[in-house]
Amino acid sequence: LVMFSELKFPVPWGHVAAKAWGPSDGHPVLCLHGWLDNANTFDKLIPLLPRGYYYVAMDFSGHGLSSHRPAGCPYHFLDYVTDVRRVAAALQWRRFTLMGHSMGNFSFSYHFISPQFCFLYPEMVNKLILLESLGFLLAPEDTEAWLKSKRRVIDRLLSLEAKQQTPKARSPEAALQRLLEANSHLTAEGGAILLQRGATETPAG
Repeated sequence: LVMFSELKFPVPWGHVAAKAWGPSDGHPVLCLHGWLDNANTFDKLIPLLPRGYYYVAMDFSGHGLSSHRPAGCPYHFLDYVTDVRRVAAALQWRRFTLMGHSMGNFSFSYHFISPQFCFLYPEMVNKLILLESLGFLLAPEDTEAWLKSKRRVIDRLLSLEAKQQTPKARSPEAALQRLLEANSHLTAEGGAILLQRGATETPAG
């Protein structure tokens, strides 16, 4: 029996769960499960793999012990890629091996999570292992635009989340001034009308 530990990584809607095997100072390997599976996919495989590595198998959002996204929110392929980026950041892994199975490679028709992550963040992946999968293929003329747009979406989202702070309380006058500074086309009257519904009154302001 190979011992493992349970991990949890906070995300805005709850947490992403994972299980880990091996020494935490070993070479990091992130394992991505398949369609409708979870991290237990790797229970029988990990004992057969070389020792001395740190294997972390994550549950994608809505799978295994990870939190579901809020009701009404779709599970888009890029959200899964973002989950991988979140977990790598939480583990403080700058470079690691990525091992993906089935949906870990394939998600919603032609989108492949493991290869996509490598394509978007090649500086973070030293090896890619694909189990029962093909690679991620794009037409050459689409490559640069796809890479720039998708990586920008993920990086901006995580940057905004990292900057999240408790909203500041302001006086009604200061709140109006702040709104007018951010929206130069607004009149003071228009700004005051919007603030009636766009601001929440608290004891502090």
